[in-house]
Amino acid sequence: MLILGVNGGLDPVHEAHYAFDDNYVHDSAAVLLKDGEIVAGIEQERLDRIKHSNKFYTMSLRFCLDQAGVTLADIDCIAVYFTRPFFDRSLKYLHLVRPDTELLDTLTIYRRLFERELGEWPGAEKFRFVNHHLAHAMSAYAVSGFDESLVLAIDGAGEDISTLIGHAHGRQLDVLQTKPVPDSLGFFYLEVIRFLGYAVYDEYKVMGLAPYGDPAVHRERFKTFYTLLPEGDYHIHKERIFSLYDVLDPRERGAPFEQAHKDIAAALQEALETIVLHMLAHYRQAAGRDRLCLAGGVAQNSTMNGVILRSGLFRDVFVSPAAADAGCSFGAAFAVALELEPALRTRQPSPLEHVYWGRDIGDDASIRATLEAWKDFLRFERLSDTPAEVAQRLADGAVIGWVQGRSEFGPRALGNRSILADPRPAEHKEIINAMIKKREGYRPFAPSVLEERVDDFFEVPGPQKRFPFMSFVLPVREEWRQSLGAITHVDGSSRLQTVSRVCNPKYWELIAAFERLTGIPILLNTSFNNNAEPIVDSVEDAIVCFLTSGLHYLVAGDYFVAKREGSQERWLDLVATLPTAARLLQEDHYADASARRVDYTVLWNYKASRRQPLSEAAYRLLKTADGRLSVREAGAASGIDPTTLDALLDELLELWSQRFVILTPSPRR
Repeated sequence: MLILGVNGGLDPVHEAHYAFDDNYVHDSAAVLLKDGEIVAGIEQERLDRIKHSNKFYTMSLRFCLDQAGVTLADIDCIAVYFTRPFFDRSLKYLHLVRPDTELLDTLTIYRRLFERELGEWPGAEKFRFVNHHLAHAMSAYAVSGFDESLVLAIDGAGEDISTLIGHAHGRQLDVLQTKPVPDSLGFFYLEVIRFLGYAVYDEYKVMGLAPYGDPAVHRERFKTFYTLLPEGDYHIHKERIFSLYDVLDPRERGAPFEQAHKDIAAALQEALETIVLHMLAHYRQAAGRDRLCLAGGVAQNSTMNGVILRSGLFRDVFVSPAAADAGCSFGAAFAVALELEPALRTRQPSPLEHVYWGRDIGDDASIRATLEAWKDFLRFERLSDTPAEVAQRLADGAVIGWVQGRSEFGPRALGNRSILADPRPAEHKEIINAMIKKREGYRPFAPSVLEERVDDFFEVPGPQKRFPFMSFVLPVREEWRQSLGAITHVDGSSRLQTVSRVCNPKYWELIAAFERLTGIPILLNTSFNNNAEPIVDSVEDAIVCFLTSGLHYLVAGDYFVAKREGSQERWLDLVATLPTAARLLQEDHYADASARRVDYTVLWNYKASRRQPLSEAAYRLLKTADGRLSVREAGAASGIDPTTLDALLDELLELWSQRFVILTPSPRR
């Protein structure tokens, strides 16, 4: 049986008609199950290049069909990550607040989208709608390998609840407790981090900031923000969070961090862990289960997960590798598969080994062809022993983009779309943060360690030794903390990934080759992207990130790639176009009470707050750019003086680095 699991909004990439906000729809994705096994899966962001894309899953669904060599007509069932009554009600509410939105029911909208975007309608009878938190829960339990366990699905909100805790057994889930949205721990965390100058999707940054602070400074104040109740219950007093104004004014985004911000981050992290452990301690005893599955956006707090693992409450803890809403795609698919395929309910569950379900970079010939298109800017050669030769470069201090095989599903780069470096020099943290990731300097980096050697370098509690999905923060052994300066956080911890020779032999061989040179079976591993884009997916994506960052080298398959100094003429020969989701805006308005001015801007149709001012010349050129004209030709067509093109090119290259513009080699060259 073929079951598609899907998650996402109702707008194609070029539209923003329904425009549900980030708290409502995000991380669109599609996953294909064949007889209960995942054969393909990818997040929409990897293909439409919109971080946390909330767009309709056209591209990810097509990928799954193509990967399996099937058509939409071959699909037996489409599992959706919410219940139909809930979404019908949501559409009515949207119409109420925005009467210009046509009032339609869910299936009517789906029919329109499938016919327009995919060319056919599979039929209403093929759709199954799965409760949001059940989809979260199954994204962990169904792939954990556990016969039975406690399950905690915890996020901001979904279908009027924020938390579900249940007892999973026999491939089914008995709900023990749910919590309403006013008691959302996801929203509690979000409301506090606004005082730190952060917003939705920044929660993980605060988790990294917390070890720099002292939770005791604000511990008593934070205790007033929640009440622990009997039988694992709790209540959030959201209105009391405003008392943080007594401590500090909210930090402006981009302003320096003061100690007060760090202390608040520490107190917030401690409060979250206190509440979650309070819940789990009760239900561990009440249900008598010594295994735990975690899912939901809050379960991406790997520091909290490490605290749970080290608490001794559970013998094993499994965290969904895509704990946020992208994981609901395969969680919903598994929920439906277990309902429709009785044989799956009695089959011995196997633990998930990997999440390399995405797009493959292609064979040698296709990789070379992509590199050849960029030959004016790249030098490349095919390596004879890729692990050994790349390991030597890493040991010599290089920072390298590493692109191999099929891309990972979920928020972590796990050795196929990674930036890699020597884990020893502490200065690598500053180098990578400043030159490549373009992010806050305090943020830590993760280690990839050979699975067989994890105990030698990390304090791993209990029998659990496999950590393939980078879901837990655990202590680095005391004797290695100074030596492993690039991957050891200020509190001596690390968010580790264990690498299996069976699941990713090429990455394992690279780390083993590095160990032969240095004695260290570990590499620094961070996602291959800058701060403006999702993780790279294709070789083309990797080249663009490589050229617009401070990376020393790129390795794609067995090709070793270096930068060539591009001449001004070559840059002007690149073809310019706007991303599909971008908009150009010209605004004529009053600058003050008496004078008017015209401003030019490029912004996204899904998030108007993310925008970039433009010069008039750049606005005119981009208005002309059609994906066929070179920068030089578009400049001429828009009447720009050729003598000003050099200055304009600097602006275009900066827009490219922020992904507001697409630049590609001309096919005519």
